[in-house]
Amino acid sequence: MQLNKEIQALFQLIDDPDNEVFETVAHQLLQYGKEIVPSLEYLWESAEEENVQERIALLIHRVHFKELQKELSDWCHAEQPELLRGAIIVAQYQYPELNIPFLLTQFEQIRKNLWLELNNYLTPIEKVNTFNGILYNYYKLQGHELKEKNPDHFFINKTLESKQGNVFTIGVLYLALAELLDIPIYAVAIPQQFLLAYVDTLQHFYSIGDETLRRISFFIDMVGGMVYTQNDVEFYLQKMHCDPKNPQYYEEQNTVQIIYQLLEELSQCYKHHNMEDKADDINLLMQILEPRVA
Repeated sequence: MQLNKEIQALFQLIDDPDNEVFETVAHQLLQYGKEIVPSLEYLWESAEEENVQERIALLIHRVHFKELQKELSDWCHAEQPELLRGAIIVAQYQYPELNIPFLLTQFEQIRKNLWLELNNYLTPIEKVNTFNGILYNYYKLQGHELKEKNPDHFFINKTLESKQGNVFTIGVLYLALAELLDIPIYAVAIPQQFLLAYVDTLQHFYSIGDETLRRISFFIDMVGGMVYTQNDVEFYLQKMHCDPKNPQYYEEQNTVQIIYQLLEELSQCYKHHNMEDKADDINLLMQILEPRVA
C-alpha cells in the first residue's frame, strides 16, 4: 500500500520509549488491517535496533490475529460451518501465510484415492478399513496422543506436510473426507478421548431414557484407526467412573464443538511449554466460539 503522511508519522513513533505512545500508534496502525503488513515487514527489515524489530513483529502479529478473530467469528456463525475450514483458520494462527490452495489440493488428492477404493458393496467395517489403509498405510499418517504436547500436531497443514498429527487433526481429515464420501461417521464426546462413531444406517435410532440417539455400529480411534465396540467404550467409561449409559457421551459433536476442543487442548499445550502469550491468544479464540458451543 502507498504510505500516506499519517502512516509515515506513525512509523516514526514506533521506537518511542513510552509504551503508552507505542500502544496509541499500534491502535492507529491496526485500523488499516492486513494491507499494512507488507509495509511493516519492509520496516522490520530496515530496522537496526532489536527492540524496534520486536515491536514491529508484535504489530504484524496483532494485525494477523485481528483478521483471524474476524474469520473465526464469521466461520462459526455460518449456517453450516465446514470442519476443514475451521481447522485451516486455527492453522493460520501459527502460519498466517499458509498456502490454502495447496493444502486443499493435498486434501482433494486423498479424497480421490479413497473414492477410487470405495464402493456401495463394502460393509461398514470394510469401508473403515479402506479409510485406514489409505490414511495410515499409503499416506503413512502417524497419530500421536495429546499427552505428547507437540504444538505442530494441532495444525492441519503440518499434519499433511509431515504426516504427523494428533487425534484432532487426523480426526478433522477423517470426518471431512467421510462427509464428502457419504460415510456416516461423526465425533462423540467420550471423556479425555476423541473418538469417531460409525452410524448404523439400517437402524438409525435407539432410546436411552428420554433421549433418542443414533445407533452406533462401532467406534474408531484416530491414533491408528483402531476399531472399538460399544462394550469397549462402556468398559472405558466405567474405568473413568462415568456412567456408560449416559447419552451425552454418544451424542454427535458439531463442527464448532470440535474446533473448540482442538483450541482448548492447544491452549494447554502452549501452557505446558510456558508459552503464555500464545495460550492467551488461543483463549481469546475460544471465547469467540463459546456462545455456539453451549
